[in-house]
Amino acid sequence: MFRTRGLLKRTSLTTKTIHTSTNTTTTTNTNSTTVPSSTNTNSTTRGRKASKVPHVCIIGSGPAGFYTAQQILKSHASARVDMYERLPVPFGLVRYGVAPDHPEVKNCINTFTQTASNPRFSFLGNVSVGVDGDSVIPLTQLRSAYHAVVMSYGSSRDRTLNIPGECLPNVVSARRLVGWYNGLPEDTDLDVDLGVESVVVVGQGNVAVDVARILLTPLDALRKTDIPEAVLNRLSESRVRRVTLVGRRGPQHVAFTIKELREMIKLPGCQPHLNPHHYTHLRDIIPGLPRPRKRLLELLAKTGLDPANLNNLATAQRTWSLSFLRSPIQVLANEHQAVTGIKLAINRLEGEPGRERAVTNTETEVMECGLVLRSIGYQGVSIHPSIPFNDNTATIQHIDSRVMGLEGMYVSGWIGTGPVGVILSTMTSGFSTGKAVVADMDSGRLDISEDKPGQDYIRDLLAQKGVRAVSFNEWSTLNRHEETEGARLGKPREKVTSISAMLKLMNH
Repeated sequence: MFRTRGLLKRTSLTTKTIHTSTNTTTTTNTNSTTVPSSTNTNSTTRGRKASKVPHVCIIGSGPAGFYTAQQILKSHASARVDMYERLPVPFGLVRYGVAPDHPEVKNCINTFTQTASNPRFSFLGNVSVGVDGDSVIPLTQLRSAYHAVVMSYGSSRDRTLNIPGECLPNVVSARRLVGWYNGLPEDTDLDVDLGVESVVVVGQGNVAVDVARILLTPLDALRKTDIPEAVLNRLSESRVRRVTLVGRRGPQHVAFTIKELREMIKLPGCQPHLNPHHYTHLRDIIPGLPRPRKRLLELLAKTGLDPANLNNLATAQRTWSLSFLRSPIQVLANEHQAVTGIKLAINRLEGEPGRERAVTNTETEVMECGLVLRSIGYQGVSIHPSIPFNDNTATIQHIDSRVMGLEGMYVSGWIGTGPVGVILSTMTSGFSTGKAVVADMDSGRLDISEDKPGQDYIRDLLAQKGVRAVSFNEWSTLNRHEETEGARLGKPREKVTSISAMLKLMNH
């Protein structure tokens, strides 16, 4: 899901970016909980007043959270950073979203582990944050215990098609399929039937290509990845032979990157099945495009127009294809509620070049398939009613990482920007947020003169709720176990996919 290429530029720190909308939740200041003061008397001369040790809380342990922590620890000599994660394990989408056959993308974990070794950093896993509950720490309590709270918990909900038949068995979110083959505990028991020959993926982004590639990759190659053994056993029974990626606009609008396209073209035992008529016009468009886009469409046009130059054609047993100018309007099923196909509206493009939009015609077609994967993007969610949340973009409203109307609250990564970009752009977001937090400490915009107890107070609350936080050292114990089991199986690691099993291995 994350990539090292296709970087999307973000607005620089010197430019104010306001993320707002009229369709938002009501903002109310609920930061009224009284907490005991910290006994730590260490002070500095930073800011407009003599200040105590600044305590910063980060919610979420994915790339955005770790890059924010790295920047704060680097830029402030005494700040302490506590990172809260609802799972017992860190790293978010790097662990559970990056394609298992892209291990090089996960190398950033080494940097995150180095950040976690800083004595001013603490990881508290197995802790949920939100509205008060039996095992949940209220956001209001965190705000009272910390000088600054950074929300970096990403986008965890799917965008839906909102069409008839979407709730049928074997209409599955690509996000959940990715979680399933990456060992995400909540997706371990995903109900997906791979005993079908044809699959339709709605969407033409990198995630769509990821799931198509995993479904079409020979099992022997997948056994060398960190896909859990239980999932490999299911994939070994797969009958999938054809995967079609459906997009509502034309080939010039595909959202995947050249790396993903190149991998699909070279996939062993698999060949592209592309209609040459869809690609002839690209040769007129390509010359005026920026270099990255030009290279992508040159390769796409070459693949569509000159298939004789491809390898694997004689031995290919599986195929993949791209379908353009199509919008899903209904998933079809038989009397047993088994998916039989998807009904598509045929679109046309309107608008000036570069700004075309898809307009639906009255003409339709049916594409036969036994599995439909929805891959049209993710959405963020609000974890507390006090947060100014933009319902249209599913992001938290902010100005230059500072949450609107809530002093001491910040955002980092997708929950502030939306699910766009790659790890490099997430790094940019994390660094920008970290710089904003430290700048506010230095200028006095963020009052750090009052003692705050930080995690000491939160651990007392967790104890009252019967929740024990997982430390980074305890995660390291699980990490060693997974790597040892993986080595025995000839793979990087064998992930533990049950939270109860994780906690048991960590001696919880």
